[in-house]
Amino acid sequence: MKFGRPKSLRGMLVIGFALVTLPLLAAVANAALQMRQLASQSAALVHQGVESTRHVQVLSQTLTALGRSAGFWRVMHDPTLQDAVAGHYAVFEGHVQALLALPQDSATRQRLLALRQAVQAVVSAVSTSQETAEAATALTAALVGYESLVTEANELATANALRTSRELASLQVATEETQQQLLLQAAALVPATALLAFLFVLLLVRPLRQIDRAITELGDGKFSRPIAISGPTDLQQLGQQLEWLRTRLLELEEEKNRFLRHMSHELKTPLANLREGTELLMEGAVGPLDNAQREVTAILRENGIRLQRMIENLLSFSAWSAKGSTLELAQFRLRPLVKSVLESQQLTLVSQRLRLDVKVPDVEVTADRGKLRLILDNLLSNAVKYTPKQGTIHLWFQLEAGELIIDCGDTGPGIPLTERGRVFEAFYTGSKTPGGHVPGTGIGLSVVMDFIKAHGGQIALVDGDFPGAHFRIRLPMRSDPVRAPAPPTLLQPSTTLPPPAAATITPDVVVEESVHAVR
Repeated sequence: MKFGRPKSLRGMLVIGFALVTLPLLAAVANAALQMRQLASQSAALVHQGVESTRHVQVLSQTLTALGRSAGFWRVMHDPTLQDAVAGHYAVFEGHVQALLALPQDSATRQRLLALRQAVQAVVSAVSTSQETAEAATALTAALVGYESLVTEANELATANALRTSRELASLQVATEETQQQLLLQAAALVPATALLAFLFVLLLVRPLRQIDRAITELGDGKFSRPIAISGPTDLQQLGQQLEWLRTRLLELEEEKNRFLRHMSHELKTPLANLREGTELLMEGAVGPLDNAQREVTAILRENGIRLQRMIENLLSFSAWSAKGSTLELAQFRLRPLVKSVLESQQLTLVSQRLRLDVKVPDVEVTADRGKLRLILDNLLSNAVKYTPKQGTIHLWFQLEAGELIIDCGDTGPGIPLTERGRVFEAFYTGSKTPGGHVPGTGIGLSVVMDFIKAHGGQIALVDGDFPGAHFRIRLPMRSDPVRAPAPPTLLQPSTTLPPPAAATITPDVVVEESVHAVR
């Protein structure tokens, strides 16, 4: 049998509050009722004991006074003594009636009746007005055992006290039993109430967690998982609205990626023509160039290369965002790849008069060559952009415990602490742009982060080793040392490269998959 859930969050809260509080209220009411009954019984028992004791004490005193008056009448036959005996008897009878009205056991009741009968015999003998021998004999016989009547009254007082003590002890035992029952009820009720509260918290927390996770995924740009919220109707309607929002954001994301791909492809054709024309001018295909013309042509060439990096970066980001790109692992030598990346940045390095501190071990690594090149080109472009003239860029490689560790540092201003949390976000360009540079697209480091994660690696910002920004990358991979000697044109380990002369620039170097990184 399936029970219907409340249709609203308010209804669920009301039902949960009722189910949690009603058992507690019932337990409190039951405890209050039982304690009230015990208090009433205790008060009644105390009142009964006090009244019984008072009546028995007065009864004992009255018996003594009545016996004394009857004895005097037997001797003096004074009529006033008859009145005194009658008065004492009236008091005696009133207290006997009061004692019989109180709850008494059968033995005490029989003793009271016997005491009354004996006292009535004495009073009857005294009330006779005739002074005959028979009346005197009857009175004497009645007074013979009168002292035992007083003793009987005292014993009634003792018996009454004992009975009161027994009833008080019984009431104490009943009180302790009631307390134990209340404790057992509380011990059973508290876990049951906690369990009910926990169940309702689960019923509430589960949809709230689903909503929180859905909103977090939407904020992180993850639109692949459908949003389904279980629970009350109003929370389900909120989940449906979030699902509509997810679908709409996914459509907008696809439209954005489609626009980036189309625009990048549309820009590549005219850019290729501009690059080709610039290269022809640099080669002197239309005639020799003087120094001023060559300087202008070099500026055109440099900005053409920069624009090509931006376009390639956009294409890489778009392809990776659309999950249409996969890793193509291969084994290759690390030094030639690093040399190719450095040559692609040679013109900018010369113009900025930057020094390179490069340390590359002569090893073979297993990775995606194209994406590793994009990673290095992005980091180097980023360092070149933020390093002041005549500064130094450090690019160190080392193998450690099956990982390729890449350190890229510069002597620039570094990254502010307030911006480090967003430096790897797509299209985030930072609050400051280095002088003389146009702000980039803001996706270079985002592409670096994505490609490093695709390799199962990590990237982090390190402080203290270099004055400026310092990125440290850890890529897990297999590596084997190269036994053949390295060609003399390759970089040697721990080589500090001075800025190359302008005449050594190779103008026809074309970088196939370079990107331009920005912070």
